[in-house]
Amino acid sequence: MTAKTLRKIIRIDEDKCDGCGACVPACVEGAISIVDGKARLVSETYCDGLGVCLGECPRGAITIEERPAEAFDEVAAKRHMQEDRVEKQRLPCGCPSSTIANFDRTDVSSATPGDGERPQSLLGHWPVQLTLVPPGAPFLQGADVVLSADCAPFAYAGFHREFLQSRALLVACPKLDDWQAHLDKLSKILRQSTVRSITIVRMEVPCCSGLTTMARRAIAASGKDVPLREVTVGVNGELL
Repeated sequence: MTAKTLRKIIRIDEDKCDGCGACVPACVEGAISIVDGKARLVSETYCDGLGVCLGECPRGAITIEERPAEAFDEVAAKRHMQEDRVEKQRLPCGCPSSTIANFDRTDVSSATPGDGERPQSLLGHWPVQLTLVPPGAPFLQGADVVLSADCAPFAYAGFHREFLQSRALLVACPKLDDWQAHLDKLSKILRQSTVRSITIVRMEVPCCSGLTTMARRAIAASGKDVPLREVTVGVNGELL
């Protein structure tokens, strides 16, 4: 067991933290991560106790306290950050689509638009591609998630109206994408967030069944009891 010494280190008040994630990039040592919708100290050895992250928390959930803790290990922190950068390089992080955004759709009516009116989008957040969505994204907390095949929203005209209202959207293709990478990401999302349910919206083609298999395995890997239902869209655009 690593010896602990009395030193300054951050303290995160979980009651105040809303999981916004503003503190994560502020910590250059990578000592903070979003887990189960809350900011957590990844390791005491990564925290230098200087408190650069304090000013980034809009809710004042992070403070500095003096308590027995493992010594700050600069070498380990740098190695941790390097490994984290390698993982992120697999994503197109320079793309604006990797930026989290939430849209207020409370004023959007679910009614069918009249003649000459354009239907309103019911998408509540960005990004939507499973590869780009951070596991601890705020829009996943307490969310009913729709995991949709890439083709489904194009085939089914009522996709927004029937599946996006007050739901979080994840999009993936079980045939053309990296299936194992998607499984790993979805498992991590379920472990680190508070997803309430998953609705699979898939096409009737056989390869699309891989999306349902992926979700079932991810739920099993997460160790959580997340309700799962499946909706199948025919190639002609009807719900089967």
